[in-house]
Amino acid sequence: MSTAPLEMQYQVRRLDYADLLRVMQIEETAYPFPWTLAIFQDCLRVGYCGNALVQGEQLVGYSILTHAADEAHLLNLCVDPAWQGHGLGRMLLEHAVQWAQQMGVDTMFLEVRPSNKTGISLYRKNGFRVVGERPDYYRAAKGRENALIMKCDLPGPFGPRSVDWSDLLPF
Repeated sequence: MSTAPLEMQYQVRRLDYADLLRVMQIEETAYPFPWTLAIFQDCLRVGYCGNALVQGEQLVGYSILTHAADEAHLLNLCVDPAWQGHGLGRMLLEHAVQWAQQMGVDTMFLEVRPSNKTGISLYRKNGFRVVGERPDYYRAAKGRENALIMKCDLPGPFGPRSVDWSDLLPF
């Protein structure tokens, strides 16, 4: 195993149409209800920020973001399940936040399934807090699953660290 810092082993670059077949492989492996190829194509076509996390030539994760006015929205963040558990999701999230700050954004939002405990933990550790819920937002094996709405204020690298009462919520 290499002892080089994580950031030196991986790079984040712009996502391109040529990446989408690999993105779909990861998406279909990671999620029971993946986005479609058309959704990813539309995101790139309309100019959303698409990021590819690569090790050498291999794409191992990606994120899709958009922004308007002073808000950013993290639409999708995914690391190939074979590559999870090594801080790559955090790296993608940090890159997304840095991009949002460069765009002059004050706040970032995202939705996450309550059943995605790993994602919720990642977001909470990086300054996001639960601010609401969208009923029946996601497809699920038995009908629909709600989405937690999470928010992070971005005046600094990951916003101010203060008491987060949402940690007391049951999800």
